[in-house]
Amino acid sequence: MTELVIDPARLDFIHAVTSTHNHTDHLDAETLRPLMQANPGMQLLIPEANRAFVAGRLQCEAGWPVGINDGETAAAGPFDCAAVPAAHETIDRDEEGRATQLGFIIKMGAWTVYHSGDTIPYAGMEDLLGPHGIDLALLPINGRRPERNVAGNLWGREAAQLAHDIGAKMVIPCHYDMFEFNSEPPDEFAASCEQLGQAHRVLKNGERWGSDSPPT
Repeated sequence: MTELVIDPARLDFIHAVTSTHNHTDHLDAETLRPLMQANPGMQLLIPEANRAFVAGRLQCEAGWPVGINDGETAAAGPFDCAAVPAAHETIDRDEEGRATQLGFIIKMGAWTVYHSGDTIPYAGMEDLLGPHGIDLALLPINGRRPERNVAGNLWGREAAQLAHDIGAKMVIPCHYDMFEFNSEPPDEFAASCEQLGQAHRVLKNGERWGSDSPPT
């Protein structure tokens, strides 16, 4: 639905990249390989269960990505990352019990950022996330319609409610305006945030969000 915002080869300041699961829009070789070439020291954080698949798609050494399981923490670049399950639309695990879809809670200086990956609500989600003191949550809002024949995500109202329930100081929606068959406008999300008194920001494609003050 939108053109490329920036040539990934220009992003030569990247320390770490995360891939939450194996769907192409979250593990895109056409984006990641130029990033790898522009950033020789870059680290890629992935679900450990997906290591062989990732190596095959990116044509990289199987031992190169940093693998993690839910409930574990790992360092990627200068960041400390904790993994939590994601349900897209169920919490799926491989034969060794490792989650194939994750969300990441990333500590960067004074900030704690939660990137949920693709997920719908699941039991115990708020209790799992709340203690982390999340400053910024990045949540999908394209919802789930059976006629799309693809795994679904949070609806806008659910994303707003989740951000509110975990005490996120700011929430930014994602996973829309990409595929025409799998998108929703951010109106419901924004209206629900307003009703809940939840701080939020809807960004235009390529727009930057920043804060001059550290979280409190």
